Amino acid sequence: MITEAAKRIREARAIAVLTGAGVSAESGVPTFRGEGGLWRQFRAEDLATPGAFARDPRLVWEWYDWRRQKIAACRPNPAHHALAALESVAAEFLLITQNIDDLHRKAGSRRLVELHGNIWRVRCTREATVSALPDVPLAEIPPRCGCGALLRPDVVWFGESLPVDALERAMQAAETCELFLVVGTSTLVQPAASLPLVAKGRGAVVIEVNPDPTPISHLVDVSLQGKAGEILPALLAARRGSA
Repeated sequence: MITEAAKRIREARAIAVLTGAGVSAESGVPTFRGEGGLWRQFRAEDLATPGAFARDPRLVWEWYDWRRQKIAACRPNPAHHALAALESVAAEFLLITQNIDDLHRKAGSRRLVELHGNIWRVRCTREATVSALPDVPLAEIPPRCGCGALLRPDVVWFGESLPVDALERAMQAAETCELFLVVGTSTLVQPAASLPLVAKGRGAVVIEVNPDPTPISHLVDVSLQGKAGEILPALLAARRGSA
């Protein structure tokens, strides 16, 4: 199966990749519903919403400060590095990620779309300007913009739409790619979950890498079960060997 998948990847001129939480989990990034300490009292769905921020911005930012400190200690894993290496040899390439931890960029990925935003960026609630906020831990909770307004994490919360430009780029890649690689995602969260199906409908080869079967496993051309950090480097090595 690895050999067949590697051959398909080598033959593809245009490649799109969708990654999910499984890739980051292999770096030790807590899943969205992270456990520990104070946060056992709350559901993520009760904190990652515009309403929660309006009610208690300090509580929301305390949670995000905790998450940022956890993520700051994590490093890209072999899956991140393999995808960055694949980008460097693909004629057309787009990495579409649902992750907000910035580990793909740290691994060297540049042709990248972050569907759900980035935890290291903030957005002014008055001016809508976006800027980086790398401080760990935060010096002020909740942080404020130079204009005096509250800053919020530049991430997509429950009840919010995905950024239009990010979704458009992702959809265009799905519609035009020759090969679509799905890695570490359950393909349950829409609209990202529809992207491999769009690619399949347009004639692309779809390859899935995930520890467990997903709702699209029976539809893809090749399904590889296992850790992304083990399978992706093996795929890349086999691709080079078959060149």
